[in-house]
Amino acid sequence: DAGQARIVLQPAQENAVAQFIERCKNISQSKRGADEGEKEGVFTGAYCRNPFTGENIPIYLANFVLMEYGTGAVMAVPAHDQRDFEFAKKYTLPIRVVIQPKDKDVTADALKEAYVDEGVMRDSGEFSGTASVAGKEKITAFAEAQGFGKKATRFRLRDWGVSRQRYWGTPIPIIYCDKCGAVPVPEDRLPVELPEDVPFSGKGGSPLQESVAFLRVDCPKCGGQARRETDTMDTFVDSSWYYLRYTSADSKTAPVDVSRGRYWMAVDQYIGGVEHAVLHLLYARFFTKALRDIGLTHVDEPFANLLTQGMVSKETYKCAEHGWLFPNELSGTEKDDWQCPQCGRTVDKGRVEKMSKSKKNIIDPEDLIAAYGADTARLFTLFAAPPEKDLEWSDQGVEGAYRFLTRLWRLVHQQRDSWTTLNGAAAGPEANAELRELRRQIHRTIKKVSDDIDGRFHFNTAIAAIMELFNALSLATQDAAKRAAGAAIIREGLESIILLLAPFVPHVAAELWEQSGHRQRLDRVAWPSYSEAALEEEQLLIVVQVNGKVRGKMTVPADITPERIEASAMADARV
Repeated sequence: DAGQARIVLQPAQENAVAQFIERCKNISQSKRGADEGEKEGVFTGAYCRNPFTGENIPIYLANFVLMEYGTGAVMAVPAHDQRDFEFAKKYTLPIRVVIQPKDKDVTADALKEAYVDEGVMRDSGEFSGTASVAGKEKITAFAEAQGFGKKATRFRLRDWGVSRQRYWGTPIPIIYCDKCGAVPVPEDRLPVELPEDVPFSGKGGSPLQESVAFLRVDCPKCGGQARRETDTMDTFVDSSWYYLRYTSADSKTAPVDVSRGRYWMAVDQYIGGVEHAVLHLLYARFFTKALRDIGLTHVDEPFANLLTQGMVSKETYKCAEHGWLFPNELSGTEKDDWQCPQCGRTVDKGRVEKMSKSKKNIIDPEDLIAAYGADTARLFTLFAAPPEKDLEWSDQGVEGAYRFLTRLWRLVHQQRDSWTTLNGAAAGPEANAELRELRRQIHRTIKKVSDDIDGRFHFNTAIAAIMELFNALSLATQDAAKRAAGAAIIREGLESIILLLAPFVPHVAAELWEQSGHRQRLDRVAWPSYSEAALEEEQLLIVVQVNGKVRGKMTVPADITPERIEASAMADARV
């Protein structure tokens, strides 16, 4: 009808299809669209023809295909879509690999999950051997040329519901009167505050309905009996403009003091999780533009710079009978042989995915803090990956961060007694070349950490540089002569490490600072500065290449002339 295809059901399947449709009507759209939900479907008994190959393909109804997605009817690609893959496995449907990774051969039988990355097309007729990205364009062009398909861009605009049936959130200032209808709360009675006597029963609906003192109120228009709105605004409503409120948080007469907002806005640096990279930014920009239109702000865009940080991910574990399991529930000794605590079966180790309550691949921070302290958790999280990348959780990585802090603690306590003999003497130029190099590394580290933190947010490389400096200082203390001759330099280095680590491990750093004899609180101490003179190299490492191949290396004085460098290189027989 009107160019739309209709599915003619086989009589034997009509009842099964009707029952499946009724069951799906009772499942919310959000649950149907969720990745982790069970994939279910029913065979219609009908087939359609693949216009590219001429093959007949069975038509199923499925609980995870939504009308809002494309046309609501899609051709499954089980080898290259995880939801289709799970569906095909459940109903024993054929899985055909049509995108091959460039570096290895993948077969359908060997697939444990869908291959969703780019690759090279195979078993695709004339398109075989084409890169998958380019192949999509060629296939689309072919369908258009043959008249059975076309390329289209579809946009989705969903209604935006701001109310929630829960306690936490901003009360909606509306009063309902049987005579006057919906009446706004008068301005002199704002703000409406949440009551503190609300029982939380867990039975559903807004808890505010249980507070008679909040619910029952006189109508502002007629004075008759009325009731308050018990829905609250979702918390994203507040998070969409809180940055504007910060500019004048003490204002009692308006949400934003326009003149002070003009001084502070826009926000110089926005840092948010990748899961908010679309929606929260969209909401915040929408609110800013709306508030601009009514004169409460002058900026068009709320944020000048954006850093989107990655997700924390961890492997998942699942029992065939009891479903997803928390890591601390597993029994056994080997990661690949964990067992379900309820039935004793070997659990399946799933892929590494973002931490989520639904898949139980989460780490309780309370357990981590109890075992290692909050600073260890901070140090590992910041060191394990650049902030814009996803972080794969590693128990070994946490152990490594704890060992580093333990070594630092031990070394500072070993050296602090010798610092009292220095009487505050500052480290200066040393006659010993090795000690001069050690001091140079201290100031290089201060410069690198300062540069990595300020504006770049490369916390992982900043921490790595601190660890390298610690290793150099630790090595120096093992030599009695160096320890005695370079006591001031070693002290300068360890104190610099404590100061540089303070943003990452504030508790450990503050404690070490105090125990090292300092009376001024660490958070009142200035950030360390580096000496340009100390950074100057005395010697340079010169790498000699001939036709792009390394033929020699030589260490030369920093003030050597180009002619002497060339002469030294030419004197090498390999050159």
